[in-house]
Amino acid sequence: MNTALQKTLKIFMPLVLGGAILWWMYRGFDFGSISQVLLHEMSWTWMLLSFPFGILAQAFRGWRWQQTLEPVGEKPRMSVTLNSVFLSYAASLVVPRIGEFTRCGVLSRWEGISFAKALGTVVTERAVDTLMVMLYSGLILLLEMSTFGTFFEKTGTSLDRILSGFSLTGWLVTAICGLAALILLHLLLKRLSIYNKVKMTLNGIWEGVLSLRGVRNLPLYLFFSVGIWVAYFLHFYLTFFCFDFTEHLGLGCALVCFVVANFAVIVPTPNGAGPWHFAIKTMLILYGVRDEQALYFVLIVHTVQTLLVVALGIWAWIHLSFTKRLTLKQ
Repeated sequence: MNTALQKTLKIFMPLVLGGAILWWMYRGFDFGSISQVLLHEMSWTWMLLSFPFGILAQAFRGWRWQQTLEPVGEKPRMSVTLNSVFLSYAASLVVPRIGEFTRCGVLSRWEGISFAKALGTVVTERAVDTLMVMLYSGLILLLEMSTFGTFFEKTGTSLDRILSGFSLTGWLVTAICGLAALILLHLLLKRLSIYNKVKMTLNGIWEGVLSLRGVRNLPLYLFFSVGIWVAYFLHFYLTFFCFDFTEHLGLGCALVCFVVANFAVIVPTPNGAGPWHFAIKTMLILYGVRDEQALYFVLIVHTVQTLLVVALGIWAWIHLSFTKRLTLKQ
C-alpha cells in the first residue's frame, strides 16, 4: 500500500467509523425535535457555566507543558504555548491524534524550538496522563460497583441466573467466541496507529515519570495534572443540570460516565464522535434515562462542546497570526 493511500485512509477511516456509529445510533431519530429541546427544554445557563472549565482544562495543559519544556532548556512565550494547545485540539477534530504534532509544530514555527525536542516532552505528558486516568478510573469504578448490582436487582436480572443457564456447550462456545474476539481485536489494533501510540505510551511511562525530577516546581506540576482532569469532569458534569432527565442522577453517575467515556475516546474518531455518544448513552440508560432522552443528551452536549473547541482553535489561529515569529535555535 503506497504512502498516499495510507495517509488518505488515516484521515477518512476515523470519519467513516465515527459516522457509521452515529448513523446506527440515530437511524430513525426525529432530528426536528432537537430545536424544541434546545429552545424550550434545556437550561443554557448551566451549559454556559460549563464553558470556563473546558477552557481551563486546556489552559492547565498548556501551563503544565511550559513546565515540562523548562528542564530541556526551552521557555517559550506562555501565549504561544497556550495557543498551540488550543489549536491542537481543534486540529484533532480534522485528523484524530494529530494535535500532539500540531502544538509541537507551532512551537517550532513561532518560538524556534526544535520539533523533535518539543515532541520528546510529550512522552512525559502521556505518562502522567495515563497514570492519572488509571488511578481515578479504578477508584471510581470500585466506588460505583454497587450501581451495577442495583441495576440488575431493579430489572429482575441476576448474574447467577444468567450463568446457571449456560450448558457445557454454551460455556465452550462462549470461551471460543471470547478468544476469537480477543485475537481479532489484537490484530485490528496492530493495524491501527493507536496500537503503536498506546504501546509507546506504556513503554514511556517510567521514562516520563523519571523526567519529572527536572521540573522546577513539582507540586505545581502535579496540581496542573490533577486540575486538567478535574476541569474536564466539571465541564462534563455541569451539563447534567441542563436537562430535567439528568439533573437528578447525581455525582456518582457523572463520574462513571466520565470514566467510560475516557476509554471510549481511545477509538480514533474526531473528538470521540460515535464511541463517546454510544458510551454515554449506554451508561445513562443504565441509570434509568429513557433511550430518546439519552440521545438528546449526547448529541447536544457533544456538539456544543465540540463547537467550543472549534472556537478556541479559531481564536488561537487568529492570535498566532499577529504574533511575531522567532528564528530557529541552533
